[in-house]
Amino acid sequence: MTGKSRDQSSFSSRRQFVRATAGFAGASVLGLELGFAQSNTRNTFRLATFSADVTVPLGHALMGGGIAPAKTIGDPLTARGFVLLGGELPVVLVSVEWCEIRNDAHDRWRAALAEAAGTKPERVFVTSTHVHDAPVADLEAQRILSRHQTGVNITDLAFHEQAVQRVAAALREGLKNSKPVTHLGLGQARVLNVASNRRYVREDGTPTYGRMSRATDTKIREAPEGTIDPFLKTISFWNGGQPLLALHSYATHPMSHYGQGEVSSDFPGLALRRRQAGDAKIFQIYASGCSGNVTAGKYNDGTPENRVVLAERIHQGMADAWRNTTRLPLEQIAWRAAPLRLEPRGSAGFTVEEMKKVLLVKDATPFSPFAKCKAAMGLSWRQRADASYRLDVPVLDFGPAQIILLPAECYVEFQLFAQNVRPDSFVMALGYGECAPGYIPIEKAWQENDSNLRDWCWVAPGAETAMKEAIHRALKGG
Repeated sequence: MTGKSRDQSSFSSRRQFVRATAGFAGASVLGLELGFAQSNTRNTFRLATFSADVTVPLGHALMGGGIAPAKTIGDPLTARGFVLLGGELPVVLVSVEWCEIRNDAHDRWRAALAEAAGTKPERVFVTSTHVHDAPVADLEAQRILSRHQTGVNITDLAFHEQAVQRVAAALREGLKNSKPVTHLGLGQARVLNVASNRRYVREDGTPTYGRMSRATDTKIREAPEGTIDPFLKTISFWNGGQPLLALHSYATHPMSHYGQGEVSSDFPGLALRRRQAGDAKIFQIYASGCSGNVTAGKYNDGTPENRVVLAERIHQGMADAWRNTTRLPLEQIAWRAAPLRLEPRGSAGFTVEEMKKVLLVKDATPFSPFAKCKAAMGLSWRQRADASYRLDVPVLDFGPAQIILLPAECYVEFQLFAQNVRPDSFVMALGYGECAPGYIPIEKAWQENDSNLRDWCWVAPGAETAMKEAIHRALKGG
């Protein structure tokens, strides 16, 4: 291929990679080289991988009760992850093909996998891919619904525990077959015609946030993409010249056609499975980036056929990022986390009293079953937030690259901000960690009356400052 741009090229040496990355991001080459000089070359690292089926049973609620429950299984849902050993304590990362994992459900995942790996819960990164034809896990919200005899459900508690135990067992089994890791691979590629921001400008010049995951209106689809991160990033682990694992991440809502009760990992899941089938020796993981305000709406008409088209575009991005990968010696694995306090939303419709009212009224009311589910999730979050609960923003730091996990449906601007905090480095930002807060918007979205914030957003305005401060502390280590 001729005429490659910098993001499409491969680099033959570490110095060449550093210079190219610095040129792309406006970084200091010296800063990254000093990072290599200070790294620890005496450690020996090992990698274990694990995978388990977490497909919901038929009849289970999907998307927190917001769409039809599971009627058929289009393709199974999996949890795929790895354990890195050789640092102070093991670090675990798992990507779950569920919509969200929230509140005490998130705690349960971290605790169970930490026990299986012999580490601390805070060193377990749990992220959801956020597919909508999949479950939301919130144990306390389900208990609230049951206590109030609402007759609606979010999470089957028994199934949830079975799924967690299945993944923990797979992790323990994977540890028996850990392999040495000597090198880190870094690659990225531009994905074409998938992501678009929900925000676009109407013909009269006014902004709207109404571009959903599927769109048939020509004017909506012809509007510019808006603010996105066009790059799919891949971080890989190698034993000498043998690749062991590839972790891919791209920022978009992962929905094509959905909501009819067909359980599916949707187009990123299909792309991942095709990538895995291409080389069984390389363990593949996909995680969604920060994409609360990014969808495929500009390029998706919602037809079943378009799922395959979008999957091919993501698969192409994975293949291109792999071809662009440069290998570097793995010389350090460091974990750290920054605390994050997000103030709960207390505006009209989001007070504790109002949410309880939605649950208490049992007659024919304007409160739909989904409204009751959302009220229970809101109350589950408020119990923690009102007790001064702090989330954490964890980082896995390899020196020339970092993986940072951000909470919930944070907007893509936070991913771009994270990259700008470390322009000297290769920053992979994952979204959908602890999902309890719902949408975490930038302040501009509040000012422009982002219609998506009418619900599924349990944080007060002002979260942008807190998020950016936590991201900066986590990535800078200060």
